[in-house]
Amino acid sequence: MMQLQNTKLLYPPRFFSFFNRQWIKPAIFTLRAFSVASDHSNQSRGGLPRFFSETLPSSKGGVVRVQGDEVWHMTKVLRLNVKDRIELFNGKGGLVEGSIERVDRTGIDFVATKDRIVVHPHEPQWDVYAAFGTLKGGRADWLVEKCTELGASSVTPLLTGRSPSISENRVDRLQRVIVAATKQCQRLHEMVLNPPMDVGSILPIVAQSKLCFVAAAEATPIISTLTSSTKESRGSLIIGPEGGTGSIRVQRA
Repeated sequence: MMQLQNTKLLYPPRFFSFFNRQWIKPAIFTLRAFSVASDHSNQSRGGLPRFFSETLPSSKGGVVRVQGDEVWHMTKVLRLNVKDRIELFNGKGGLVEGSIERVDRTGIDFVATKDRIVVHPHEPQWDVYAAFGTLKGGRADWLVEKCTELGASSVTPLLTGRSPSISENRVDRLQRVIVAATKQCQRLHEMVLNPPMDVGSILPIVAQSKLCFVAAAEATPIISTLTSSTKESRGSLIIGPEGGTGSIRVQRA
């Protein structure tokens, strides 16, 4: 029988229900604040529209080519055109302000009007491991979207007996959800969507983690556990499939 060591348990067993409790609402507000680059422009407060680009100009006057879905969002949804000011970020803390220099059928040319800045993460990093392969009706999208908005560092799909696979098409869709949620909440460090992992492979990760929570029935309420936990720079949250983790036996370390 496999055991997860160095873990703390949280209640209730269903991941989706604890977000609806009144006591968790302040935590959602606080975590979202951590995920936002509050020292920089916020589109919802009148700042510049922000778009994702893997490549950024390194200094003022530099030009990069932007293509794909982001160009469609710029030109078709927001109706942006030449000389309109925007921001580009690379999901790794890089941010640069500039304007659209040229628009054509394949993309846009962006010219930087300021030097690129790099913001390093300063909030705790949480890695989420969740068995959501069987979720339907947009609930997997919702889970990934909220993990992004709440500031999770990564999400790893867990493969279990009740959730044995996740399609490549779904992975591509979830990646698009992450980019959209990252822009929406104005965070500069994109959440990483890791390849699916068999639940047995998580044991070494848990053994090395100083702070780890596992969703389990009849466990300590999460609010009690969080208030008694020491402050760590990184932690893990493990969520099994609907119906429980089957043959995995979870014990308090």
